[in-house]
Amino acid sequence: MNNSSEIRDITLAESGMRKIEWVRRNCPLLSGIKKEFEKTLPFKGKKIALSVHLEAKTAYLCEVLKSGGAEMFITGSNPLSTQDDVAAALVSEGLEVHAWHGTTEEEYMTHLTHVLENNCNIIIDDGGDLVHKLHTDMRDRLQYVIGGCEETTTGIIRLKAMEEKGELEFPMVLVNDADCKHLFDNRYGTGQSVWDGINRTTNLIVAGKIVVVAGYGWCGKGVAMRAKGLGAKVIVTEVNPIRAIEVVMDGFEVMPMNEAAPLGDFFVTVTGCCSVIVKEDFMKMKDGAICCNAGHFDVEVDVATLKKMAVETAQMRNNITGYKLENGKWIYIIAEGRLVNLAAGDGHPAEIMDMSFAIQALSAKYLVENEGKIKEKLIKVPEEVDSAVALRKLEYLGKKIDRLSKEQEAYLNQGL
Repeated sequence: MNNSSEIRDITLAESGMRKIEWVRRNCPLLSGIKKEFEKTLPFKGKKIALSVHLEAKTAYLCEVLKSGGAEMFITGSNPLSTQDDVAAALVSEGLEVHAWHGTTEEEYMTHLTHVLENNCNIIIDDGGDLVHKLHTDMRDRLQYVIGGCEETTTGIIRLKAMEEKGELEFPMVLVNDADCKHLFDNRYGTGQSVWDGINRTTNLIVAGKIVVVAGYGWCGKGVAMRAKGLGAKVIVTEVNPIRAIEVVMDGFEVMPMNEAAPLGDFFVTVTGCCSVIVKEDFMKMKDGAICCNAGHFDVEVDVATLKKMAVETAQMRNNITGYKLENGKWIYIIAEGRLVNLAAGDGHPAEIMDMSFAIQALSAKYLVENEGKIKEKLIKVPEEVDSAVALRKLEYLGKKIDRLSKEQEAYLNQGL
């Protein structure tokens, strides 16, 4: 075991290796990139700090980056999403890991610190915690950073706020905004994995129930679509009028949360904002209403207030806490209001993360290849990278598409 690593139990490594091997078998894009990286070594001499939900797909991304010559320093991006056997497997392969399942807030921040103390050159972030820490109490480490990649919507919101204030010190690739990421990961990945987490945790039927989905971005669209597929009636809450029209056109009900609260059996928040389900909503809910969150941070369902409101608290099932209110009704919270698909499940399907992490790996390569040349602080994933990943994915799916003829290209470009 690497003595610098901080994990729960190295003896769990064999279990973690089995999980990673399953991912390898179902991630042909990453496997192809790994073979290329082994030949070209794009990260030779570079150190990469990575804070992403630490489960088997993330572990395989770490292996791919290491195959390109990178020295990896790894931690999780959520206290409940790290799988201890996967962390052990990575350490057994010689990678440095600082993470375990169920960290306290203090332990989580310590792990971030220990990763960044290695003067890393590339930052791969999921939610923005590494970037935030570098720009606050570890500014002396900024000098080593070439740039970074951000995986998720919440992290990009934080980055844009920093950039608008002139605070962002190095370029960040907006991986989440790549078409091969958000159109598939956010929609199909979140849609399936959220219901995987809910179903395995509750063991309750979804058909015939009313599901309230808060937020109708790509993640919310996926959650609503899968709820409908499971036989639920879907209500969506939104603050964006354009998305609200989309809700109606897609065949769902749209209304404010205070009107939806008395109706829902399941509530899933997917907004990236705070205080989406609050005290007034809890008081209106049915007895036995189940709430969970699929946004990055545990601020969408106001669990802290619910705890104060409760006259009785009970562990109902593994990962489900019940809170009895003064009106006699019970409200159930899955995974403490943290990311339900990872804190109560295995995250997105491997084939989906194959695309997202292919974008991550190639974006990190782009940063190294363009070290010192990039002037912008927020960078879109290059279109050629997005298209290359899509074409590779189609090839692995055994699908072919048309190509424009020279005549067609000339016709489309005549107005340019």
